[in-house]
Amino acid sequence: MDYSAYVVPLLLAFVALFALAKRVNVYEALTRGASQGLSILGSILPSLVGLMTAVYMLRASGAMEALGQLLAPVLIRLGIPPETASLLLIRPVSGSGALAVGSELMSAFGPDSYIGRVAAVMLGSSETTFYAVAVYFGAAGIHRTRYAIPAALIADLAGFAASAFAVRLFFGG
Repeated sequence: MDYSAYVVPLLLAFVALFALAKRVNVYEALTRGASQGLSILGSILPSLVGLMTAVYMLRASGAMEALGQLLAPVLIRLGIPPETASLLLIRPVSGSGALAVGSELMSAFGPDSYIGRVAAVMLGSSETTFYAVAVYFGAAGIHRTRYAIPAALIADLAGFAASAFAVRLFFGG
């Protein structure tokens, strides 16, 4: 018997019973939370639209591939496969775009190849930096990101380089 199918209904029942015991108006709390969520969405939506537009323009224009070819010698020195350059460039900007690039890499080279494994570890060891800054800083009303973005991009680069090293160390390559 699969008990996992009962987890969500039991959780919802527990929350409802807990709210009933605490005499919380669940409907009012739900609508108040939805209202706050919509106001936050309104404040961060312009940043997200601009970000997604820029990502799609870079990919469609071929600028992403040209930049990847330009970075290939540096990537080789860092031990990062040059084929993953587009993933390295798009991951800090777009999570869905990075998943699409990772999927393309795994389709082309195979998930068990060195490039496929490096791509998988890159996806897990880095963050969508600009998206996170747009969403979380925008929701908190923070407009000055002077040190946050460079620090996060350096952490992403360290994650990318470490992913190639880790795959080589644990799987060979």
